[in-house]
Amino acid sequence: MATNLDRAMREELVERRRRLEQAADPGPEIEELLHSVDAALHRIEDGTYGLCEVCHDPIETDRLIANPLETLCLGDLTAAQQRALEQDLSMAAQIQRGLLPPPDLMAKGWSASYHYRPAGPVSGDYCDLLESPSGLFFALGDISGKGVAASMLMAHINAVLRTLVQLEVPLESLVERANRVFCESSLPSHYATLICGTASADGRVQICNAGHPPTLLVRRAGVDHVQATGIPIGLFCGQAYSVRCFELEPGDMLVLYTDGVSEARDPGGREYGHERLGAAAKWGRGPADAVKACLEDWGAFRGAVPPADDVTLMVLRRMG
Repeated sequence: MATNLDRAMREELVERRRRLEQAADPGPEIEELLHSVDAALHRIEDGTYGLCEVCHDPIETDRLIANPLETLCLGDLTAAQQRALEQDLSMAAQIQRGLLPPPDLMAKGWSASYHYRPAGPVSGDYCDLLESPSGLFFALGDISGKGVAASMLMAHINAVLRTLVQLEVPLESLVERANRVFCESSLPSHYATLICGTASADGRVQICNAGHPPTLLVRRAGVDHVQATGIPIGLFCGQAYSVRCFELEPGDMLVLYTDGVSEARDPGGREYGHERLGAAAKWGRGPADAVKACLEDWGAFRGAVPPADDVTLMVLRRMG
């Protein structure tokens, strides 16, 4: 029986074949690609698609998504193929770093800082800060899965949201449109948690949270948790989202993070959690200090346990 991945990859391969057939000047390279596509479609039909042609073990899913014609698992690549893959990953990591916002930003009465660390060469976390007509736009997301496929989807979300922000689309509509685009351009097995928000100079904050861990509002009186207002994007194309609004005083902070931070575990298996993260953030006088304090506490908690996931942490502080 065909799996969801097989069905999705079959649709992708059929579409690629259609485009190849429409090539104005089909030459040897086009004919070779058509042959490779047909061979992959045949493997789907006989149930061998996604299996290494040498050892017959499953090929890594993210590599299949990035290249539906892949026929070898990582362990059976030749030395030349391994070098080429390493070069591709290095280039992908360089491109991804280029998509990140400035590490420290001051705009519209707010200052912001973040930490972004992939678990491997590339990350499925999304992180952005952008000055918009209505205030400082901030976003944080986490694509399901890891590796090249997740990083490609991260870059796609980055392009979509940056375009919509400049068009001054309302926050809930922005996330709804991003959800539709994500549904239409990714496999059924992929989804993403996402927080988008705006912070204006008068201290007003709007947050739309699509299935992401809660945002922390760090105030003098304590730490509040802003829970999700909708489900992750990519699950249902017609999903509606809502926005929550808050007023922050000068000195108050917003803390956003991916689950690579909150779900990290210590040597005894205990989870770090967002309660401890919020407490650590209160030690910082500004965003950069708060990020540093959180990472130091997080590292001390983990001890010798290495991070198991991509890690992204963002702090915004109202100036004044």
